[in-house]
Amino acid sequence: MFPVQDDAPRVGVPLATYLLIGLNAVVFFIELSLPQPVLEKIIYLFGVVPARFTDPNFTDPYFTHQWEHLKYLTFLTCMFLHGSWVHFLGNMWTLWIFGDNVEDRMGSVRFVIFYLLCGVAASLMHIYMHPHSTVPTIGASGAISGVLGAYYALFPFARIVVMVPIFIFPFFFELPAILYLAWWFLFQVFSGMLSVVQGEIVGGVAWWAHAGGFIAGLLTHRFFCLGRRKRIWQDERSPWGIVPLPRERLNH
Repeated sequence: MFPVQDDAPRVGVPLATYLLIGLNAVVFFIELSLPQPVLEKIIYLFGVVPARFTDPNFTDPYFTHQWEHLKYLTFLTCMFLHGSWVHFLGNMWTLWIFGDNVEDRMGSVRFVIFYLLCGVAASLMHIYMHPHSTVPTIGASGAISGVLGAYYALFPFARIVVMVPIFIFPFFFELPAILYLAWWFLFQVFSGMLSVVQGEIVGGVAWWAHAGGFIAGLLTHRFFCLGRRKRIWQDERSPWGIVPLPRERLNH
């Protein structure tokens, strides 16, 4: 199932979401301009390689002893690298749909901090589940998974329009966010369990990074929303009946 749009209301302009999409786009187009051997080195240098952090005998061609402390920067740099058009567009489209509403609840500055922390948590989960992997992990998926975790808690009864391709025909239907995101999370966990059983990452996707980012977003989003509920209106779809937005200014 591929998300197409949602109906959750927002008030402000999601500047941070636009900024993150723009930064990812700039980096991706730079990647496209690089020769393949150079790009592979960039991905290995700036991606998260679990063995760098878990294996003292790991021979790292880039982070030698005097530069070893710089390897921790890869927890941030890996979030802005993507391996293909499908990888890039899928991540940015998901951030576009779900990021604006979460940013609206948190504020732009808090949202950026939240986004980056979820991305770090996702990488840590991946390292924990695949400690000996020497394959670099890249992409914004872990951070965006944190956004999905926050959305799950903040907008559980928002309607998500999803597309399901059957053969060559696309079919569209609506689901409550709580069902769509629960299905998405369970799929990541199931695929992650397969990767552990098989001893390799299934499908070239860091499934546990997605699950870890989602859990991080679900558990920490409230701290980033503190003090933001100033104007409210009642929404019968919300299990708490409260949405901090003035009804007369809704847009999406």
